Amino acid sequence: MKNLILLLCLVCFTCFSNTVIAQESASIAEEKPENFKKRSPIYDYSEQKLNNVDTIPDFVSKRNKLKIVGTIYESDGVTPAKNVLLFIHQADENGDFELKRHNKKRYVHHRGWIKTDADGRYTFYTFIPGKYIYGNELKQILPIVKEPGKPEYKIESFLFNNDPLLNTSRRTRIKVDKESDRVLKLDKKEGLFVAKRDIILGKEIVESY
Repeated sequence: MKNLILLLCLVCFTCFSNTVIAQESASIAEEKPENFKKRSPIYDYSEQKLNNVDTIPDFVSKRNKLKIVGTIYESDGVTPAKNVLLFIHQADENGDFELKRHNKKRYVHHRGWIKTDADGRYTFYTFIPGKYIYGNELKQILPIVKEPGKPEYKIESFLFNNDPLLNTSRRTRIKVDKESDRVLKLDKKEGLFVAKRDIILGKEIVESY
C-alpha cells in the first residue's frame, strides 16, 4: 500500500513538473512575433527548449576561446530573474560580421541564446571578437534581452578591459553611462579566457523595439 501511494505521488509530481515546463515553453512561443523577416533575432532560435548554457558556432576552432558567466537579476539587483532570454551576436576574430541567410532573412552567424532558470545564472562559450573592420570601433559583443511578458530590448554591449582602443576618455564616458560590469576582465583558465558579466533588468536599456 505504501509503495502504491509513493508511486501515485511520484506520478502526480512528474505530471505537475511537465505541465509547468510545458506552460513556460508555450508562453515564450506565444510571444514570438509571426513576421519572421522583421522580428528581432532573439526569437530566431531553433531549439525546442532553451537552457542557461549555449555555445557560439565555431567555438571549438577559435584561438581565443572565451567563457562568459553571469547572473541576471530583477530590477532590485538582488532577486535572480528566471525565464529571461538573453541573445548575443558578434563579429569574428577579424572583426567581420559573418552573415548567413535563412528563409530570405540575413543573420549574424556567430550568435547564441540562453534562458535563465530559477537561479538567474547563464553561461556562453564563445571567443574574443576582433575590432570592427570599418572605423575605430571597440571589440564588443552585442546583447538583446527578453523578459517574460515584456518587449525585447537591447542592453549595453560587452566590452573588453584589455582592448587598446578603450582609452581613458572612452572609459570616462562609459562610467558616466553607469558602466556596470559591461567591461569584461579576462582571466585565463585551463586554455580559455573567463569573464563575468552580471545584468540588472531595466538598468542598461539602449534601444526599445
